[in-house]
Amino acid sequence: MENNSSNLRESLWRRPPTEDELRAQPELQTEARLTAALGKISDAPVASNFTARVLAAIEREEKSAARSPQGWNWRSLFPRLAVATALLVFIGVTVQRYEASSHRQEIARSVAMVARAEALPSVDALENLDAIQRMSQSAHADGELLAVLQ
Repeated sequence: MENNSSNLRESLWRRPPTEDELRAQPELQTEARLTAALGKISDAPVASNFTARVLAAIEREEKSAARSPQGWNWRSLFPRLAVATALLVFIGVTVQRYEASSHRQEIARSVAMVARAEALPSVDALENLDAIQRMSQSAHADGELLAVLQ
C-alpha cells in the first residue's frame, strides 16, 4: 500500500488527479494543489556554467576535508598562539606591577612605624654609654671572695 501511494504521488507530478483518486485519498488534494502552485512558478535563470561551478566547489570541499586532519595547520594555530602569548604577557605585567605596589606599601608602613617610634636618647646619655654597658654585664664570680663569705 505504501509503495502504491508513493507511485501515485509521483504520477501526480505529471498529471492532475482524477475524482476517484481524490475521493479515495483526501490528502492527495493538498499535494495536487501544491504541485499546481509549483508548476506556475517560472524557472530561475541559471548561468551556462552552473553545473561546472557546483562540481568544482564540491571538489574543493572534498580536497580541503581530506587535507585537514593530516597535520598542523599553521594558519589556524598562529592566531591562537599570538593571543595566548599576549594574554601571558598581560598577566605577567599585571603580577609584576602588583608585587611592586605591595613592596612600596610595605616600605611605607615601615617608614610610618619608624616615624612613630620613641625619640632617640640624648647625647649626654650616649657619652656614658660605655660605663652603662659595663654595669649591665655580669662579672665572673670571684673565687676568693666566695670562699671568705662561706
